[in-house]
Amino acid sequence: MSEAEKKTLTPADVLKGESPLILTATLEPIVGDRFQPAGFPEIGHVIYQAPRQDGSTENICIVDSAASMANHLESVCQRSAHDLDLAEDLEGMPYIRCVTGDCVAGKVASDKREVVVTSLTEGHRIASSYFLDGILLKPDETKDNAKLEDDLIAKFGIVLPGSSKAHPPPARWWDVFKTIFEVDPNSLVHGVLFPQWQIKIPRALTAHLEAFGAGRVDRSGVKFDRLGKTTSGQPIFAVDDATAESIRATFVIDVNLIRSFGRTKDGGTIGLSKKQQEFLVALALWKIQKLLKSPFRFRSGCHLRCTALQSDGTDVDLKELDVNIKTAIVDAGFGNQPITDVFWPREELYREGKSDKDDVDNADEDSEETE
Repeated sequence: MSEAEKKTLTPADVLKGESPLILTATLEPIVGDRFQPAGFPEIGHVIYQAPRQDGSTENICIVDSAASMANHLESVCQRSAHDLDLAEDLEGMPYIRCVTGDCVAGKVASDKREVVVTSLTEGHRIASSYFLDGILLKPDETKDNAKLEDDLIAKFGIVLPGSSKAHPPPARWWDVFKTIFEVDPNSLVHGVLFPQWQIKIPRALTAHLEAFGAGRVDRSGVKFDRLGKTTSGQPIFAVDDATAESIRATFVIDVNLIRSFGRTKDGGTIGLSKKQQEFLVALALWKIQKLLKSPFRFRSGCHLRCTALQSDGTDVDLKELDVNIKTAIVDAGFGNQPITDVFWPREELYREGKSDKDDVDNADEDSEETE
């Protein structure tokens, strides 16, 4: 297909177009033909037989689930794996940081704040207890002992806060969308759940990575204990790799969901404006472009590069994907203080955590699978 026949996508066109928008990327290992899918202890990776219309079956391997792909898509928003600052392109986009540090006379100096996690690294995003239970810091560096949770309750218009019947009245859902957008718009892209308030917003961007015509490659590794300081000796362990005829990443943007976040009424706008909805589309497209534009390491032994991108059978020019994210950030009308800092004293933040059983019982849907 010629360059002229390739499809160009803009956030404005996507927002006005059909829903959902489905993008399919074909990938391949950067070296060789083996790759490592997501695996599970004592199980390995998942290969299942998918039925086909001609009565045959095809082996499909789940390389990354929707939860893992959300983690990957959020990771590209950071400067690097160990640098929690926003990527340069996203400067000015709101997000939340959990910080600690020295509090002197009720103030926590901006240059003395130690960032622990952000709403782009936590699976629960804005709904994480790291943020909800943290103390809001004001632009003048002071704290007034108000929690982010209390601030959201007021802005969401929650009825019966603290009760099992807590919820926002129907007319206040526009405030829910607008408040989340102003504080952490990424949560509207990847979904967020506040079970205590009966608020569940599904993913606007869903992705999964699968290998077709897959085969399992069983190999082994060995751990050497050269100093003899353990009783393990030299254990041999199993490693699962895979091969496949093709590897495909599928990205689904629920445009109708994004459009439902706002509309016009009585000559005004309730919820999100068109430009704000366009920003959510732009952010989703930017993430996809960033993930696919250069080889991406999904995990050890799974370093893949994109060879083609299609939408409804039409090639999409990845390099010319028309997303000016910096302009979209300006047009969205975010405030002058895009970063919300919530403070935890060190002695509270680093106290002993809950038991492993509690962690399993409250496992987050976007927790990373075991490699």
